[in-house]
Amino acid sequence: MFGDLFGKLQEAQQKMQESKERLRHITIEGEAGGVKALVTGGREVKSVEIDPELLSADRKEELEDLLITALNRALKQAEETWEAEMKGMAGGMLGGMGIPGM
Repeated sequence: MFGDLFGKLQEAQQKMQESKERLRHITIEGEAGGVKALVTGGREVKSVEIDPELLSADRKEELEDLLITALNRALKQAEETWEAEMKGMAGGMLGGMGIPGM
């Protein structure tokens, strides 16, 4: 009984690692005004693009606000992608464990 459970746990750990690796290769874009932020499904910021029109000293505050908004949008989508991946993986594992009530 415990050997089977241990095997299932090892399989779950391997699937978790595979999911994390897949998420590192998914890119998600967040945009606000003339700012685009690109992040991975693992929530790592990969790049930020800024419209040259926003690069003047009198638009500094606006640019900072747009950067925050674009990054937060991209990171929120990355978090949702992460959660969906983990939920799908957990559902598959629990279904395979034959745990009553799950």
